[in-house]
Amino acid sequence: MPDKPKLTVLGAGSWGTALAALCARNGVPTRLWGRDAGALAQMAAQRCNARYLPDVALPETLQYEANLGTAVRGADIVLIVVPSHAFAAMLDALVPLLDAGTAIAWAAKGFEPGTGRFLHELVAEKLPGRPAAVVTGPSFAKEVATGLPSAVTVHSDDDAFAQRLAGLLHAPNLRAYSGGDVLGAELGGAMKNVLAVATGIADGMNLGLNARAGLITRGMNEMLRLGVALGARPETLIGLSGLGDLVLTCTGDLSRNRRLGLALGQGVAIDEAVRRIGQVVESILTADEVARLAAKHGLDLPISAGVRAVLHGEVTPAEGLKALMAREQKPEYPHGLFGRD
Repeated sequence: MPDKPKLTVLGAGSWGTALAALCARNGVPTRLWGRDAGALAQMAAQRCNARYLPDVALPETLQYEANLGTAVRGADIVLIVVPSHAFAAMLDALVPLLDAGTAIAWAAKGFEPGTGRFLHELVAEKLPGRPAAVVTGPSFAKEVATGLPSAVTVHSDDDAFAQRLAGLLHAPNLRAYSGGDVLGAELGGAMKNVLAVATGIADGMNLGLNARAGLITRGMNEMLRLGVALGARPETLIGLSGLGDLVLTCTGDLSRNRRLGLALGQGVAIDEAVRRIGQVVESILTADEVARLAAKHGLDLPISAGVRAVLHGEVTPAEGLKALMAREQKPEYPHGLFGRD
């Protein structure tokens, strides 16, 4: 790759726009692609994403391209920033379009709906043999776009690629770390969305700060136990992609998943809550896949299971809380930190 690799960001929502703007400001030749050609044309004319980041001026050097084939042609790195349920279809569309040497990265969080497969598994299946990396961590798009201090982490099986991509993202107000645990990084980024619904519900019901802290801590325990069962490294999950992202989404009202929980805790129906949020809420699909993985590995994850039950209308938030509080008294870690408690 040249010293200044050409980057194409696929997905012109808030996070895709924020990452594209960040890289363009860093001097990386950057194209931004989106499905809505009209919205892209408006962004190019106004230098602003009026729908998702209306108060952020986009850099003059950022380019916009509505044709997918043209957008990825000649790119050294393609960074996919679409919802997880659209990820497989995006990869399928890229198969005949990518140059042989183009590397793949993604800043999407979730699983393939219906199978529970991780996104890196889809990349390995559909675009094998390419350097591949996930970009994740506690990073609200609005804060990154406006230059507030933030940190992310880039994980890849290819250490050189992870470091190179982290270098493209690293900026005066954004620290970018690198690592080699793709599975752990993806699990943290996906599972924290489910747990954020739980804390949102508790806060929507005015259950207090003690309840929130308890849910975050025990939710972290669920993430660790599932992660270890899957083969993730514990240090990954207590880092930016796990604990960092969990704390952010459980406490910050910019989180769509927390806002969904807040609405449910206040008695709003789920369809209405999603309508008010106006963007994809990843936890709705992710909760099913966490349950699938937990069952496969024989794990009892009561908070995650309770969230899934509420999202499916099987119990009310109050009934879910009652079930959690009615669980038997026992040692905090009866079988060690990563035991099946």
